[in-house]
Amino acid sequence: MSEQNKPEILKMELEALSKNEEFARVAVAVFMARLNPTLEEVDDVKTAVSEAVTNAVIHGYQGNGGIIYLEVEIDGQEIAVTVKDTGIGIPDIKLAMEPMYTTDPDGERSGMGFSFMEAFMDQVEVKSAPGEGTAVTMTKKING
Repeated sequence: MSEQNKPEILKMELEALSKNEEFARVAVAVFMARLNPTLEEVDDVKTAVSEAVTNAVIHGYQGNGGIIYLEVEIDGQEIAVTVKDTGIGIPDIKLAMEPMYTTDPDGERSGMGFSFMEAFMDQVEVKSAPGEGTAVTMTKKING
């Protein structure tokens, strides 16, 4: 496979802290800059990354800390972002992806995280198992 046709990959591990959500957003935005995206495309991806990282911190680890694994792959003009945690997992993915559904005990979360991810990205895939964690993979074609 030639160097030009090989996907480019960025992998990072972040502590599951709210303050790292902004770092994840910026890292993905800088990495995707090589695709010459529009500002709207950058904002869309950054918003989706924010939602996924925030879900891992609040729901996956319930604020108790852990590691968030961030992987970004650029293949041609498509970006795929995977945000993975090894937290409590999601017992019912279909229910969790319903708009307004939240497991936040404080009731401060709107339950719109997955809805935002689906609105801003072309495809969102969620894999999860109770006690094992969750992986959210989001893809978007960049037309820049």
